[in-house]
Amino acid sequence: MVTSVTSPRAMRLLHHAGRTITVIALVTACTSPSTIAARPIPNAAPRVPWVDSLMATMSPRDKAAQLVWPQVFGDYTPTSSSSWTRVDQLIRDNHVGGFIMSIGSPIETADKINAMQRLSSLPLVFGADYETGVAFRQRGGYFLPNNIYLGGGTMFPPQMALGATRDTSLAYQQGRVTAIEGRALGVHIAFAPVLDVNNNPGNPVIGMRSFGEDPHLVASMGAALIHGLQEHGMVATGKHFPGHGDTDENSHLTITTVHASRARIDTVELVPFRRAIAAGLEGMMTFHGIIPSLDTTPIPATLNPAIMTGLLRKQLGFNGLLITDAMDMNGVLSRVTVGQTAKPGQPVQGSYGTINNSVGIAEACKLAIAAGADILLMPSDVPGAIDAVVAGVREGRFTQARVDSSVRRVLEIKQRLGLDRRRLVDLDSVRALVGDTANLAIASQAAERAITLAKDSLSLMPLVRPGMAQPPRVLSITVATRTDLPAGATFNAELRRVVPTLRAELVNPEDPSPDFARLLSLADSSDIAIIGSYLTTGTNVSNPSAPEPIAQFMRDLVQRHPRTIVVAFGNPYLLQQVPAASSYLVGWGGFPVSQAAAGRALVGAAAISGRLPISIPPLLRFGTGMDRAPTPRAPSPSP
Repeated sequence: MVTSVTSPRAMRLLHHAGRTITVIALVTACTSPSTIAARPIPNAAPRVPWVDSLMATMSPRDKAAQLVWPQVFGDYTPTSSSSWTRVDQLIRDNHVGGFIMSIGSPIETADKINAMQRLSSLPLVFGADYETGVAFRQRGGYFLPNNIYLGGGTMFPPQMALGATRDTSLAYQQGRVTAIEGRALGVHIAFAPVLDVNNNPGNPVIGMRSFGEDPHLVASMGAALIHGLQEHGMVATGKHFPGHGDTDENSHLTITTVHASRARIDTVELVPFRRAIAAGLEGMMTFHGIIPSLDTTPIPATLNPAIMTGLLRKQLGFNGLLITDAMDMNGVLSRVTVGQTAKPGQPVQGSYGTINNSVGIAEACKLAIAAGADILLMPSDVPGAIDAVVAGVREGRFTQARVDSSVRRVLEIKQRLGLDRRRLVDLDSVRALVGDTANLAIASQAAERAITLAKDSLSLMPLVRPGMAQPPRVLSITVATRTDLPAGATFNAELRRVVPTLRAELVNPEDPSPDFARLLSLADSSDIAIIGSYLTTGTNVSNPSAPEPIAQFMRDLVQRHPRTIVVAFGNPYLLQQVPAASSYLVGWGGFPVSQAAAGRALVGAAAISGRLPISIPPLLRFGTGMDRAPTPRAPSPSP
C-alpha cells in the first residue's frame, strides 16, 4: 500500500527546503517499489527559453566552467579565511557550475551552500557522496577528548547491508530519506547508488559499498534506491560505469584493470547499469580503470570514447549527466598509452601522492571531454581544467557543439531542480527534516534486518537466554585504529545493557608491540570472547585484509578459546583469515547504527535474519545465514 502524505506541516517544511513535492511513504516493509511508476525530477517540464538565453550569452570559457565542479568542505569558514577566499575566487572569478560537497555538519553545510549561491551569478548545483545517506558526509564528528558525537543527518548501514536484507523497500526508503534530507541542506545530486558488482573479495576500494556479488540483486536494490531518490527531488548517480567490482587494485592509488571477458561484462557488470538506465537514472559516474575486453586501447574508461560514448551513450542509450570520478585520482592521471596527441607529462602532485609518469591534469581533462564526459569532478587545478576545455576546442580535439551539449545538460538539470527560481534553503527547516527520529528508525530497522549470522557451530548466540542464573563473563576485543573514534563504543554499550560486567579491550593494528599474551590470558578467564574487527576498505587502502600479526592473534584466540565470536564490522571477508572461528557474525559497517544492531542481536534483544549477499570462498556460499529469534526477555544480573 502506498499513501501520499500531504499534511500542511509536511508540505510547509518541504517548501522551506527549496521545493514543494508530495512525499511518498511506504507504510509496510513488504511494499515493492516496482509498483510505483518512475517519475522525473520535480519541475521536469523544461522552460527552454531560460537555458537558450543563457547559452546565447555565455562566453566559451564560462561554458567550460559549467562543466568543472571542485570539492568544498561543509566546515565553518570565516569570510576572511584563505579557504573562503578560494571559494570566492572559484565562483566569482572562474564561474564554476557546481561543487561536490564534502564533510561538514548539517547547519554549517546548509549555511555555506546558501552563501556560495549568493556569490554566483548563475545557480550552482551541489552533489555529495551520499552512499549511506546524508550522514555519510553531513555529520558533526566527535568532540575530543570526551568523544562526544555532535550529531548529523541520518546514517544508513553500507549498501552491502541492504543487500543482506534482500528488501528493496528498505533501499527505496533510504533513497527517500536521503533526498528529503539532502535537499533540505541545498544538495541536489547524490553520487549514489554504487552499482558495482563486488565479485572480487580482494577489492580494496568497493567492498561493502556494493550491494553484493549477484548482478540481479545489485540491479534490483540499485533501481529501488534510484526511485527513492529521484521521486523525492534528488538526482541519483550510478557508479562506477562500467564496473569497478572485479579488481584488486585501488584506483585512487594506481591504474586498475578489469580482466573479465566481454561476455562476463555483459552478463554481470553491465546488468545493474542497464536496469538503472531503464529506471530513469539521471546521472552516471565513470570508472578510472582499464577494461581490455571493451576496448584494447589501454586507457582508463573515463578517458575512453569507445566506452563512454560508444557503449554507454549509443549502445545502452544513456542520455543523462555523465560525471567523471575524481580527476585528482592516480587511476586517471597515471601515464598510459593515450594516442598520438598525448605528450610526455611532467611529475604531478595529485591528492594521493606524486605521479612521476603522468598524463597531466590538462590532458586528462581534454581526454575526458572527448570521451563523452559532461562534468570534470574535483580537478586539482580548477582554472587549468577550465582552460583545458577551451583549449581542446581551439586545438580541434572536440567541437564547441560537443561542449555546448554538456553545458545544456547541466543547465537543464538546474532548471528541472527549480534552481532558476529558488536556490536558497531555509535554515530553520534543517533541524525539522535532517536526522528526524522517524528517519533514524528506518535506518535502525535496515541495520537490524541486515545482521547476518553466517556461522555458529557451537550455538553461542544469543549470549543470554531465559533460565540463565547470571549473564556470562564476556571479553570484548575491539580491533581498530585509534583514529576510528566510534569503533566499539556503541556495540559495547549495547552488550553492557545485559552483561554489566563486560570487559572491553582495544587492539590497535598500528601498535608496534601489542600485548597479545595478556589478551589471551584475559580470554582464559572469560566464558565468551568477542572480536569486533573494524578494519575495512577505503580510499588509501591497498589491501583490505587484516595485517598478518592481527590475523594470527585472532587465529590463536579461536584455537585456544573455541567459544569466541568473530564480528566483522569492517571487511566482511574476514573469515578467510580466521576460518576456524566457531561463530561468525557480519555487522556490516562500523557506524553506530550497525554497532547497535549487532549488539542487540548478540544479546538476543533483536532477531537475526540476514543472508550473505556475497560468498566467502571457499568457506561460505552466497545466501548463507542462520535465523535467530529474539529471546523473550534478558535475564536480570545477579546482585
